[in-house]
Amino acid sequence: MAIEPTSPPSPRGQGIDEKDVTAGEIERRGSAPNVDINANAEAMIKNPLAHIPVPELMRDVEEFAVETGLEDITPLLKKGALIAREPHEYESVEGITEEEKEHIHNETAHKWRHPRALYITIAVCSIGAAVQGWDQTGSNGANLSFPRDFGIDKGEKKGDPNQERDNWLVGLVNAAPYIGSALLGCWLSDPINHYIGRRGTIFISAIFCLLTPIGGAVSQTWQQLFITRLLMGIGMGLKGACVPIFAAENSPTSIRGALVMTWQLWTAFGIFLGFCANLAVYRVGPIAWRLQIGSAFIPAVPLCLGIFFCPESPRWYIKKGRYKEAYRSLQKLRNSDLQAARDLYFITAQIKIEHAAIGESNYISRFLELFTVPRIRRATLASFTVMIGQQMCGINIVAFYSSTIFKQAGASEKEALIASFGFGLVNFIFAFPALFTIDTFGRRSLLLFTFPQMAWTLLAAGFSFWIPEEKTAHLACIAFFVFLFAAFYSPGEGPVPFTYSAEVFPLSHREIGMGFAVATCLFWAAVLSITFPKILETFDVVGAFCFYAGLNVVAFFMIFLFVPETKQRTLEELDYVFGVPLHQFIAYQTKKALPWWFKRWILWQRDTKLEPLYHFDKGVTGGTPTSLSSEDVSEKK
Repeated sequence: MAIEPTSPPSPRGQGIDEKDVTAGEIERRGSAPNVDINANAEAMIKNPLAHIPVPELMRDVEEFAVETGLEDITPLLKKGALIAREPHEYESVEGITEEEKEHIHNETAHKWRHPRALYITIAVCSIGAAVQGWDQTGSNGANLSFPRDFGIDKGEKKGDPNQERDNWLVGLVNAAPYIGSALLGCWLSDPINHYIGRRGTIFISAIFCLLTPIGGAVSQTWQQLFITRLLMGIGMGLKGACVPIFAAENSPTSIRGALVMTWQLWTAFGIFLGFCANLAVYRVGPIAWRLQIGSAFIPAVPLCLGIFFCPESPRWYIKKGRYKEAYRSLQKLRNSDLQAARDLYFITAQIKIEHAAIGESNYISRFLELFTVPRIRRATLASFTVMIGQQMCGINIVAFYSSTIFKQAGASEKEALIASFGFGLVNFIFAFPALFTIDTFGRRSLLLFTFPQMAWTLLAAGFSFWIPEEKTAHLACIAFFVFLFAAFYSPGEGPVPFTYSAEVFPLSHREIGMGFAVATCLFWAAVLSITFPKILETFDVVGAFCFYAGLNVVAFFMIFLFVPETKQRTLEELDYVFGVPLHQFIAYQTKKALPWWFKRWILWQRDTKLEPLYHFDKGVTGGTPTSLSSEDVSEKK
C-alpha cells in the first residue's frame, strides 16, 4: 500500500540544508549552520527561528500566511514567531497585550491551567486506557472457570495426558488479544490514521472493543472465544498505537509527560475495575466467567461517544496541509489565540527540518526507515527497549495470572480474587506519583530507579513460596511483595513506555513508529501469556519469579545504554536529542555519567559536577535531560 504523506508548506528559509544555502544567506541568518539531525555530534538542541534576522522572519511569516490562507491572522503569526524566536523576551514584543503576557507567563507559573477542551481530550484518552486495562483482566478471573467449561482444564492435573495441550490452549486464549494487536491492529494504525485522523482511528478501535467482549461472553467453544479475543486485539492495537500519540500531540510541552501517562494511570484503573468485576460476579455460578469477560464492553461506550467532543490533533492537520483547521484546533487547546498562532508557526518550522532530513516515503519505505535512517533508528531502538522492558519486568505474569498464582500459594478462589483485587488497587494508586515526577524527575530516571526495586521484590515474592503453607506468613508475604512490586512498577515502567514511544518519532513516522513499539510490547505479552503456564509447570512459581527478576536486571542495563531522556523538550526538539550518535551517547553514559553518579551518591562527594551531554542554542528553553539524577545540570548557550 503506497500512501504518500503531504509535505507541509513551511516558512521560507526554514530547515534548508546547509549545502543549498549560499555563504551570504548563512551570514544574513546570523552565521548559524544547520544541525544534521541524523548526526548531531555537537549534541546541540536548536531553535530553527533563533538566527533569522527579524525583518527576514517577518517576510517569512507573511509568505507563510498567504501560502496557507491565514492572512487574517498575520499580525498574530508575526507576534507568535517573535515570541518563538526569543521565548524569554516575550514581554518586549511589539503589540503584545497585558492579557497575552499573562497567558504566556502562566505556561510556567501555572502549568496546569489550560482550556477545558484539552482536559476533555485527556479524559477521553483515559477512558480508552481503561478499556485497555479492563480487556486485559477479563480473562484473569475467567481463567479459574472457562477452561473447565470448554474441557481444557487439565493444565493443573499433573500426569494427565492432556495436561500439556491444555496448558498451551489456555495460554493461547489469553494471548489472543495480543496476537491480534501485534500482528494486525498496531500495523493498521498508520494507514487508518492517514485517511481519517486520530479521532477516527480511536472511534474504530472503540467499536471493536465494544462488540468483541460481548462476543466472547456468548462463546460456546474455546475456538470461538479465541476468535473474539483475536478481534478484540485489533481494537486494542489501534487504540494503543493511537491514543498516546493523540494525547502527546495535543498536550503542551511542560506537562506532556503527565498528560500522556494518564494512558497507564487509567489502564491501571481499568485493570482495577476488571478485578472488581471479577470479584463481584465470581459466585453467580457457571456464567461467572462470561460476565467477567463480557463486562469489558462497559467503558467502550463512553469512548465511542466522547471522542467526537475532542479537537483533532493540530499536528495531523499540519501533516495534511490543513492549516486553518490546525489553527482552530490549537485555539481550543491553548489559552489564547497568540499561543495558538505561535505554536502553529513554530511547529511548522521545526517539521520543515524533519522533512528536509528524512524526506517523503510510502508505507513500506516508512517501515524500513525505522531501521535505516539514523535519527529514526535511534528512536526505534529506544522505544523498543522501553516496550520490551514492560514484558521483561514481569508485570503481566501477575496481571494475567495473579488469581492462578495466589491459588497455587494456597488461597481459596475467593481469597485469590481478593488478592488480585488488591494488586489492581496498588497498581492504580501508585501510578499517581508519576503525574508529578515524569516531567521533573524524568522518564529515564524513573526507569533506572524502579527496575532494581522490581528485581528484588520479585525475588522476595518468589522466595516467600518456601514458607510452609500452614504458616499465615506464607500467603501474607507473597501478597506483600507482589503488591510492593506493583508499587514500584506503577510510577516507572508502567507509564513510561507508552508516553515515551508516543514522543520519540518524527511526525512523518509517528504512526508507523508507535505501531512498531506497541506491536513489540503486545507481541511479547502474547509470548508471555502463552508460555507462562508452561513456565509455571516447568520451573514452579519460585523459578518463574527468579527468571523475571533476572530479566529486570538485563532491562536496567539496556535502558542505561539505549534510552535518552525526553522530558521538557517539544516533540520536534527531540529530533536533536535522537540526532546524537548512539556510540556518543553510550560513551557519555559510561565514561562521564556513571562515574559522576558513583562519586555523587556512593562516595557522597556533593560538589562533583556532571558535564552536560546536550547544549542549547539561542532561543531554546528548558534544561538538559539528566542521566542518573533528577538534578538540573543544564547548560545554556
